[in-house]
Parts: sequence; structure tokens; C-alpha cells
Amino acid sequence: MAKRRPLPFDPVQEAARQWAHHFGADAAVEPMRAVTSLMRVQQIVLSRLDEILRRYDLTFARYEALVLLTFTRTGALPLGKMGERLQVHPTSVTSIVRRLERDGLVRRTPHPEDGRGVLAEVTDEGREVVKATTKDLVGMRFGFDALDDESLATVHELLTRVRREAGDFLT
Repeated sequence: MAKRRPLPFDPVQEAARQWAHHFGADAAVEPMRAVTSLMRVQQIVLSRLDEILRRYDLTFARYEALVLLTFTRTGALPLGKMGERLQVHPTSVTSIVRRLERDGLVRRTPHPEDGRGVLAEVTDEGREVVKATTKDLVGMRFGFDALDDESLATVHELLTRVRREAGDFLT
């Protein structure tokens, strides 16, 4: 993937200027600027992460699924629980697990307590891919090398407030 050339202006600032011009200075300029910045950063970070993940034939969704399974006590979870934790539709979980299974990183097994349920279980090869991929992602600070740890803690704190208020978790 060719590296994109920087724009000659800040597109978020320009969007905020246009927003205020078209909708008025009191029309939630700051929330619009914040969400536009957040979404733009998400795309930039995902693009940087994808450069690393592509080496392992992974997407971020498949990497997250492998990490989730690696973090579990048994290395396995029901597909429904994976969807809840990853915040993805059941169809997407099935697709993610199918692809990981095809690549030998996960195996599907019948749920031992629920006859209709299916577990996804990380394989030894999947665990090795998680280790190697994570080492590379840590090496590039998950795309956040422009921020020091204190700034990252502040970003995390602010976004946690948004997630809590939105009902993402109870505590």
C-alpha cells in the first residue's frame, strides 16, 4: 500500500470551519470536531496496524479474536460470547472464525454443555501468530508512537468516560 501524501491543510479544522459557517458557531462545533478527529485517527491507526497484520494474513478483527481466545483460561469461547466481547454481529463472528479455522489458527468444536453451541479454540499455531504479531504491534506502539504514555493514559481516561456513559460497561 502506497503511503498517502499529507493534505496541505487540516481537514478536521476545515470541516469545523465549514460546520460553523453552515450551521452556526453554537451548533455543536466541538463535538463534531471531536468525533471527526476520532474517526479520522481510527482510520489512520487501522491503516498502520493493517500494514503489520497483512504480513500475517490477518485483519484487526481476526487479530482481536485470536487475542481474545488466547486470554481465556481454556483458549476457547462460544461464538456468541466472542461476538458480545468483540461487539460484532454473529454473522461476522462466524466469518472471522471460519477464516481463522481455514488458516489453522482456530478450530471449532462442539460446546460440551450446549448441544447446539460451537466453541472456537485457538490452536498452538494461532498462539504463535499472536505472539509474533503482538511483538510487531508493540514495536510500533499500536500506531500511537506520536503520543507518550501519559498522553495515552489521558486519551484512555477520556474515552472510558464516553464508553461508560454509553453503557459499554457497568463499573
